[in-house]
Order: sequence, then structure tokens, then C-alpha cells
Amino acid sequence: MNKNTKVLVQGITGKEGSFHTKLMLEYGTKIVAGVTPGKGGSQVYGVPVYDTVKEAIQEHEIDASIIFVPAKFAVDAIYEAIDGGIPLIVVITEHIPVLDMAKVVHYAEKKGVRIIGPNCPGIIVPGESLLGIMPSRAFRKGKIGIVSRSGTLTYEVAEILKDFGQSTVIGIGGDPIIGTKMQDIVKMFDEDKDTEEIVIIGEIGGTMEEEVAKMKKEGKISKNIVAYIAGLTAPKEKRMGHAGAVVYMGLGTYESKVNAFKEAGIKVAKTPFEIKDLIFS
Repeated sequence: MNKNTKVLVQGITGKEGSFHTKLMLEYGTKIVAGVTPGKGGSQVYGVPVYDTVKEAIQEHEIDASIIFVPAKFAVDAIYEAIDGGIPLIVVITEHIPVLDMAKVVHYAEKKGVRIIGPNCPGIIVPGESLLGIMPSRAFRKGKIGIVSRSGTLTYEVAEILKDFGQSTVIGIGGDPIIGTKMQDIVKMFDEDKDTEEIVIIGEIGGTMEEEVAKMKKEGKISKNIVAYIAGLTAPKEKRMGHAGAVVYMGLGTYESKVNAFKEAGIKVAKTPFEIKDLIFS
């Protein structure tokens, strides 16, 4: 994603869609069209609205879509974007059923489409483009790539690292089934010429953090990584905020993730504020 990425907003006329369309436009994001069934022919902040994705792509070149559609209809909106050949889809919507998301993620993979989310804050390339709901004031152009399972912590950590700046910041979402995993983003950061350091914001539950540690330990990641794991005091087998942030039968614990990182030579911050001290130490 960059300053030239042409964006479609699905659910543009809704409260959240219209609010964040305004903020994204103000940041400089090139939003070329919106979609809301039954609202075709109208405009939102000068952006033309269409009834379907098919109609929008007939009139505009579109590189990415961001989805603000309510959970009940969000999966249909994702399928519509995939079938429209849009290569990048950011799904802000939360509470999408896990089984429905598993099916649409599998479908997207077969079609070569990348999904970020659901239940995520999106992507920002500071100084170029915002595709999401993150507060732009927390970001500044730099060389640190941030990938996060948390929403709020994404921009809290970005704010802490603002003096260093960020190349790209991606919130991948906190649900059990997501379109793009942490290890995929870390690998892309490792290959990105604009990223010099990588920051991981993880959570209890799942094994993505351990997978990153394994990649680092095996020499598949060359760049320096600093990690922070949320959930130190979380009780076992109880959902904590995110549907994916739950520990079952000893898997995905805070301790297992921290130990895996340390064995791989990845520095682990005890608090978000420590990340700044570790990043170039």
C-alpha cells in the first residue's frame, strides 16, 4: 500500500463508514468509490456511491477495499470484493462468525486475494495512506514496521515510538480466524527495504508468536525484532477482550510465547514503554 493505492469503501454511507471515510480522505488516502446497496447515485464527501462492487469496478480502477459493513452482511461483502478481483481487503467489522470467516479466508487464498482482519484497526503507511481506523496523530514516517494483534495497543505503541517513526503499521485483528497471520507480515517486513526494525505486539492464545520465533531461530528472519505480549495476568480458559485471546489446555500461554521469543534471540518488553528502550539497544 502507498500514496497511489486506489480505495473502495464498502458500507460507506453508514455511521462508521462515513466517519472514517472523512478521516482517511483528510489523511490523503485515494478513496475513489463507495458501495452501499440501495444508495447508488449518491455521494459521501464527494466520493461516488454505487449499489454493487461490480458497478464500482466498471467505473474505477480499485486496488484495495475497506469493509465497514455490519457483521450480518460482512461476509457477503467480502465475497463480493474477492469476486471483483480486488487484491487487498481490510475488514474492520467485528463479530463475524468464525465458521463463515474460515470459509471466506479459504476462498480468498484460492483467488490470490489478501485479507487483513476481521476485527482489526487496518493499515497505515505514515505520510502516504491510511486504510483503517487508527488515529493519524500517533504515526510518523520512519523505519520501524509494527504488526499487532491488538487494536488500541497498535497506536499506543506507535505513539511511544513516534520519535523513531514507522514504515508501515498493520493491525491483523484479534479473532481466532484472520486473513493474514503475524508470521506473514513479519516475513514481508523482513523483505521490505523501507523497514529496518520490526515490532510485534502479541497476545495470549494461538501460536502465531511461537511461529515467528521459530522462523527467527531458523534464520528465516534476519532483521531485529522486539516483542510485547499482552495478557500476563489473564486467567486460563477465559476470553479476554478478543475472541482469539484465550488459553486452552496450556497452549498459547504468555510464558510459552515469551520463552519462545527469548530462545530465538528476540527481545521481549515487559511493558509497552520498554519497547522504546529495546528497539535499538
